Amino acid sequence: MTGSLHVLTGKIAAGKSTRARALVEEAGGMVLSEDAWLSTLYPGEIADLADYRRSSERLRAAIAPLIVEMVRRGQAVILDFPANTVASRAWMKALADDAGVTATLHFLDPPDDECRARMHARNASGEHPYHVDDATFDQFTAHFVAPTDVEGFAIIRYG
Repeated sequence: MTGSLHVLTGKIAAGKSTRARALVEEAGGMVLSEDAWLSTLYPGEIADLADYRRSSERLRAAIAPLIVEMVRRGQAVILDFPANTVASRAWMKALADDAGVTATLHFLDPPDDECRARMHARNASGEHPYHVDDATFDQFTAHFVAPTDVEGFAIIRYG
């Protein structure tokens, strides 16, 4: 009995968390959200990209064996972790390989102005654990690399 691994990529406020929740309804399983884990494990400690990278690396090292085991045992796992660079996706691909599955990569690609509008609405709602300003959006967007088929995922694109 083998489960499945779903990963999401897209810029800030592209709709990754919303898509993750929809995948729970479609595929079953459970969502593991990096934002939820980091805001709980490192409250008030992530102020810049360096802080994020350090905290994210710790979380990924700790949670990787759990993800692999869940998929091996038949669970659908939806990783609401940013898969926004080739390196971050390589980590996710390695998880899928270790679990013996081909991961499905959900690529959400709305225009930047739509992402910014969603980000501002999300900030105003106060429902997200992180408040992101335009400078941070620009900083993270500068590192975004769209996925390609050679990365080894089954890619589903959303406009």
